This record gives sequence, structure tokens and C-alpha cells, in this order.
Amino acid sequence: MSRATLGLLGLLLVTGGSWAQPPSPGVILSEARVAEVADRVEALGTLRANESVTITATVTETISNIHFEDGQQVAAGDVLVEMTSREQHARLEEAQARLAEAEQQYQRVKSLEATGSASASLLDERRRDLRAARATLAAIESQLADRLIKAPFAGVVGLRNISLGALVEPGDLITTLDDDRSMKLDFPVPSLFLPSLKPGLAIEARSPALGNRSFKGEVSSVASRIDPVTRTVQVRARIDNPERALRPGLLMQVELLRDPREAVMVPEAAILQRGSEHAVLVVEEGADGAMTAERRPVEVGLRRPGEVEIVAGLKVGERVITHGADKARPGQPVQVLAIDDGSRPLAELLAQPASNSVDTMERIP
Repeated sequence: MSRATLGLLGLLLVTGGSWAQPPSPGVILSEARVAEVADRVEALGTLRANESVTITATVTETISNIHFEDGQQVAAGDVLVEMTSREQHARLEEAQARLAEAEQQYQRVKSLEATGSASASLLDERRRDLRAARATLAAIESQLADRLIKAPFAGVVGLRNISLGALVEPGDLITTLDDDRSMKLDFPVPSLFLPSLKPGLAIEARSPALGNRSFKGEVSSVASRIDPVTRTVQVRARIDNPERALRPGLLMQVELLRDPREAVMVPEAAILQRGSEHAVLVVEEGADGAMTAERRPVEVGLRRPGEVEIVAGLKVGERVITHGADKARPGQPVQVLAIDDGSRPLAELLAQPASNSVDTMERIP
């Protein structure tokens, strides 16, 4: 009898006449869960104030008073600059006196006309004088208003570009005014995504100038035209700015959250790839209580750091192997070492007793 045959017989005697089963491989599982996901489109955008205007003069006159400082917050209607208006005030007093005289003459002739002591034509003449006096007064008041430069809306003024006593002309820059309580963010998006662009889509924006702090907003409008050169469409989003941290003109890195949805997510380590096909090893408990692995083909979708979206092939709550899949075989029992819920590091999961891991799995509904 050969040595190989003797060795085989000896092995059968040691194992009680049956082949010894190899130990079940130890694996770590993770449960498929539901998460909010969205396709992210990256772009660069420029911030604009919700309302922005350049404050200029409308008449040629000297500055008599300045009521603001650089960077000051002002309310709508606040007087920013006064211009010399002594002549207009004198003419205003004259116009007010003429209006009072015209009003008295009209009332006197009106009472005489009622008794037949004055003609209707004289009453029409006094009525015309009264209307002319009112128009003259309104014109002078308008000239005075042109010499008071007021804030058209609430916001923050920029740098002051004039001094007391300076002569300004129409179009001369006095300062700027921005409503920075809410900001507009304009950015281009490839026209390929045009069908899914609509108001209300969420965006996240950050800038290195602000330490990559994240600001959230939503799309308010989409341009009606596509750029024929870049084949992009301009999208405008609004971002609340209660802390006044954002400034007009700031370059922002934008992520447009397109097609938001609820998706089945599993750890990236659970995906087994062979060519263009993807699969996972699903662990289920059999009738005898043994944990066995089953290879399940799946369709993957969105990928994000550490996670993969499962489009088809897996249900919420099913458990897949994330560590030890290289040793597990479909249809064979496995030993569950731990359940990974993402709250503990891998070293800690491997350090806990295997029996506790199985008990934990059985208690999870």
C-alpha cells in the first residue's frame, strides 16, 4: 500500500471517517440603508447683491452736507448727501406765497360769481392762476428733492468718493449701495442638464476666501438663452446672508444638487466588480440558524465618498459583506464578526468577540 493511501486512511481515522470541514470565514456586515442623495453638478459662480446701485448726482451743485460713513448700514429713504439749495429755498417761499394769493383770489371770485357779481370767465381765469401756482410750487419742490440724495432701499454704502464743498456734476460717483441681506449667485451650467434645471433646486457654495465655509441656497431662475459659444445656460441662485459674510463680486465654488431622491446606499467596500458587472454578497440566516452568503448582481448609481447607490438588486435592511468577502463563497456558511453601522472604527469592530456580533445581528429586526 502506498504512502499516500496510508496517509489518507490515517486522516479518515483521525476525523472519525468523514472529511473535516474548513472553518467558516469571519466577515463584517453592513445593512443597506435609505439616504437622501442628489447628482452634483460643479461650477464656478460670482456673487451679486440682491439690489445694487451706484449713487450719483442729478444736478450740478456743491456738497453742503454728508450724512454717511464708509460701510454704514442705511435704511430706505435715509438722506445720504445734501447739496446747496439756498436759491431753491428762496424760490420755494416765493411760490408758496403766490399759491396762497392765488387761492384767496379764486375763493373771492368764486363767492362773487355765485351771487352774480362776477363773470364766469373771471372765475375761470382765477382757477387757471391757481393751477399755475400749484404747478410752479411742485416744480420747485422737485428741484429741492434733486438736491437731497436719499437711499432708494436699505443696505450698506460703499466708500465715499466726495468731500464737503466739492462740486459734483450729473454722473459723478458719490458712493455705492448694496442690499446684502440676500445674495444672488450666477453660474453657468452645461446645457446637457437643462431638462432638470428648475427653480427650487438646492445648491451649496463655498469660497477659499471664507475658509471653505459652506453656504446653502436654492435656484431662483434659469436664463432663457443658451450661450452659443460655451453651450452653457446661466443659472441664478439666492443665498440668505444674515451675517453679512458674503460680499458682491466674490468667486464661489458651486455644487448644484440635481435630481434629489431617496436611494438605497451600501458601503463602497461591499461592491464586487468583474468587468462592467457589479455584485454584492448578501448574508441570510438559514432554517438551521447558519449564516450563509449569497452572491447578488446589482446595478450601481451615484457614488460618493465611502458609499454607493444601489439602483436595483438590493432591498433596504438586507445585510451585505463589507470585509472578508475575498474568503467567503456563495452558499457556504460564514461567521459574523461584527455589524458595521459606521459609528466605530474597523479595529474596534474586529476586537469585539464574535459571539457578541452574532447576538447583535439576531437582535436587529
